Amino acid sequence: MTEPETMMINKVEYVRKDSLITQVVDDGLVYCMVRTYSAGVFAGYIQRRNGKDVTLVNARRMRYWEGAMDLSQLAIDGTKKPEKCKFTREVPEVTLTEVIEFIPISKKAAKTIAEVKVCQV
Repeated sequence: MTEPETMMINKVEYVRKDSLITQVVDDGLVYCMVRTYSAGVFAGYIQRRNGKDVTLVNARRMRYWEGAMDLSQLAIDGTKKPEKCKFTREVPEVTLTEVIEFIPISKKAAKTIAEVKVCQV
């Protein structure tokens, strides 16, 4: 059973703190969903950016996902089906070229991304 994101008390609606959209920041680095022209989609901490080139640390390639309509929803709400997703193991660092999209990942989404097991072939 999923927990409600809001509740009413004395005709006032309250929002759960963990459902607020807040970025994940670690040591000043922002956790982002990064889409490239030809290398796919990654989730990781942006260490450096130079034009269309970006270096991510603690990054996972996201080969396939279910439980979110698109990357925007995946970055904000996470996946509702982590068992169906195919994400690689985390790499310490990766430099990507031809980056075409950055979306900051919410704390809520980061939690579901972390729940996705490493895809084994």
